[in-house]
Amino acid sequence: MKSKTAKLPGDQLLAILAALSNPHRLRILAALQSEGRNYVSQLAREIGISRPLLHLHLQKLEGAGLVTSQLELSQDGKALNYFEVSSFAIELTPAAIAEAVKTLTSNPESTNPES
Repeated sequence: MKSKTAKLPGDQLLAILAALSNPHRLRILAALQSEGRNYVSQLAREIGISRPLLHLHLQKLEGAGLVTSQLELSQDGKALNYFEVSSFAIELTPAAIAEAVKTLTSNPESTNPES
């Protein structure tokens, strides 16, 4: 069976590449992929980073569409924000980049290179 990858708009491709350009975010994706969905406190302990820093990275991943979150109440009434990896496949070829560039709306001079 052939795998079908959708063409990504340029801005979405940039968001995905920016999200994947950080080692913490790669570790987060790997942990969620191998261990399954998890809540912030437990995930922070497993990865070995603070909850505030994890939140920043999860926001970037969620903004790029690479993870999803769902707020749930535990039996003792605590609100737990669970995250899981979204299903995605990205074909990164010169042709795919050329197509994505045609739809860019971002101004390259205004983007933050340290994202």
